[in-house]
Amino acid sequence: MNALSAPGGIDRPPGKIDIPSAWLGAEMKVNPDRWLISLAASEVAELESAAQSYLGRSKKIADITKESFPLPRFGAHLEELKAKLLAGLGFEVIRGLPVANYSQEFAATIFCGVGAHLGSARSQNAAGHILGHVRDTGADARDPNTRIYQTSERQTFHTDSSDVVGLLCIREAMEGGDSLLVSTSAIYNEMFDRRPDLAALLFDPIATDRRGEVPENEKPYLEIPVLNWHAGFLTGFYQRQYIDSAQRFPDAPRLTPAHVEALDLFDALANDPTLHFGMRLQPGDMQFVYNHALLHDRTGFRDWPNAGQKRHLLRLWLSMEGDRPLPNCFKQRYGSIEIGNRGGIITKGTSLNVPLD
Repeated sequence: MNALSAPGGIDRPPGKIDIPSAWLGAEMKVNPDRWLISLAASEVAELESAAQSYLGRSKKIADITKESFPLPRFGAHLEELKAKLLAGLGFEVIRGLPVANYSQEFAATIFCGVGAHLGSARSQNAAGHILGHVRDTGADARDPNTRIYQTSERQTFHTDSSDVVGLLCIREAMEGGDSLLVSTSAIYNEMFDRRPDLAALLFDPIATDRRGEVPENEKPYLEIPVLNWHAGFLTGFYQRQYIDSAQRFPDAPRLTPAHVEALDLFDALANDPTLHFGMRLQPGDMQFVYNHALLHDRTGFRDWPNAGQKRHLLRLWLSMEGDRPLPNCFKQRYGSIEIGNRGGIITKGTSLNVPLD
């Protein structure tokens, strides 16, 4: 696909985008066989055996590699999953891990071992945590330095700062907390049909708040377009709350009324049930999502009163070999845009580690 150049010299797609990840949510909702796979008993046994073997040698879960966590049978499926993420639908859910039987350490070891077959784990915060804990910590959603996954509030459709985000559901909420997915290309295609003038504005650099996690010598915000057309790929980068809160910085580029209209249409389309769809992750579900092609979201939830029952997911950010190139502007977020070695939140002196709680 050849690019069109906008008046400001910014490349844009020449028309609508027809690729496997430009799906409609209504279509995915009625075809779960395309994205949901169930583990066989032999595959569960292989994962458990690999975890037992690894923990027998080392307690350093952050050091797990594909070689140190061998999966002679299930590893073949994970190779197929890499292709599905990069060039296919852009997501998959793997069901059937009996996490209720596992310690947190054992569940984390299996999850990090699966992740190691897909890519290299990246830091998710300034403390170098490669395993994130997604749960309500009681943080104030109105605080501009709060990261929304630490609350029970509805998130908005967004991308994470990595090539792939993985979730392992340990416990689900009493009510709500559904996972939502939408295709970035499907949103663009709809905008291109309805308002090509507004679609074009999303290729402009737009400020996004770093929410207090600022690398040395960097601004407290990023300037990355919501939509990027580079090397024949449409790559999304989006978190509306953080775009809005970046306007608190006096030197951040101002959003024009036309930009706000474009962002509002982008949000409205992401929230259109024809385009997105939702799923309830069950305990033991592993969901992997390709950030460059899809946006994800979570509905608000009401949690259990008992602390030991509260909603809890483990999260991985992964960088994948053989991935698409990213434009230079992503260096602001990733530090490096080297394929297979990019993404995450890197700050000075950070060493990677796995917090079990």
